[in-house]
Amino acid sequence: MDTESIAEFLGEVPLLQRLPSSSVKKIAELVKVKHYDRGEFVIRKGQSEGGVYFIWEGEAEVCRNADEDNEIHPEFLLKRYDYFGHGAPTTDQQVDVIASSKLTCLMLPDEHCSLLRPKSIWNADGHETSSSVEQILYLDPIEVNLFQGVTLPDAPKFGKVFGGQFVGQALAAACKTVDCLKTVHHLQAYFLLVGDTEIPIIYQVHRARDGKSFATRRVDAVQKGNVVFTLLASFQKEEKGFDHQEASMPSVPSPDTLLSLEELRERRIIDPRLPRSYRNKVAMSKLDPWPIDIRFCEPNTSTNQTRSPPSLRYWFRAKGKLSDDQALHRCVVAYASDLLFVEVSSNPHRKRGLKISVLSLNHTMWFHRAIKADDWLLFVIESPSASAGRGLCLGQMFNMKGELVVSLAQEGLIREARRPQSAIRAKY
Repeated sequence: MDTESIAEFLGEVPLLQRLPSSSVKKIAELVKVKHYDRGEFVIRKGQSEGGVYFIWEGEAEVCRNADEDNEIHPEFLLKRYDYFGHGAPTTDQQVDVIASSKLTCLMLPDEHCSLLRPKSIWNADGHETSSSVEQILYLDPIEVNLFQGVTLPDAPKFGKVFGGQFVGQALAAACKTVDCLKTVHHLQAYFLLVGDTEIPIIYQVHRARDGKSFATRRVDAVQKGNVVFTLLASFQKEEKGFDHQEASMPSVPSPDTLLSLEELRERRIIDPRLPRSYRNKVAMSKLDPWPIDIRFCEPNTSTNQTRSPPSLRYWFRAKGKLSDDQALHRCVVAYASDLLFVEVSSNPHRKRGLKISVLSLNHTMWFHRAIKADDWLLFVIESPSASAGRGLCLGQMFNMKGELVVSLAQEGLIREARRPQSAIRAKY
């Protein structure tokens, strides 16, 4: 067996779903292959050395005590993907483990068992990340296929759970249940109910399919017993194939020459071309810190009551340095993709005195190439149509080299805003 097949196997071991992909790859290089005949002891009672064993093939019995006739009575059976041994969480050392058939195990030696106790699901170093969006996308593994996410106090909220948070966290949960050699290439998401920022979100992962090259996951986000968001994601093992790109990155200013949101806000406050009432409102409003740095390619004097073309171009990247995990970088891009996307479909309909309500309904992404979410990416958005109370937006993301890295589509509800109600249950 080679390191690649071992890494794929380890991706199916429930214990390891909380580990950064770098740790799983390292474990795949460090484990030793052990073979046992039927009836042979793998671990003896009280053994304090050895390591953690992962069953690759065969079965083993866990036995605690022998009776007066010195007969051993098995308590339960261990099968493929099960684990045991010194250093494994929840393993009782006062037992014998005996092969009940031809048995093959992968053994991680004691000196490397610290790899099983990471402080983060994204990096193995244990250092605190400088990126706030990485902290937003952190999940607590509760048990197999079950994760918990929260809305951090300084995370974007908009009076409810930000849609990008649902997409990013749900995708993160799906990624942690797929072997580290596969990365997401497509996702489809549906926003069902408004999320409550004051309570945790439970992400239930359903393993729809595990193949040699592809894997499929469905993730339900649950609050108060209700599914408020659902995501379907497909993962693919990296492979070489045909490559072409017809899409061209438009000619736009370099992000380093453009204003940040903070700088743009200060300029709009003193811009005499904007209505005084609007400038006063901007000056009095609180500017929440964004975990994403955004630079508009065509800054203008439009407001939310000014008609404009149904298109938008802006550069974005995560603030701070992200951990080196391609799964994380794709989750960050998924998080950021819900910012200022479907709102573009309302641009041609804005006018003075009209308030428009925009809510995301569904969201689709195709990942074409590797991504660095803490490097600049250009998001090109256009809305080809709006009708029947729904607006459609299409998007493309390019890296600084001009490579098309992501294609996107989002449909949203666009309506004239209604008067606030005491309780809002659904998003539409």
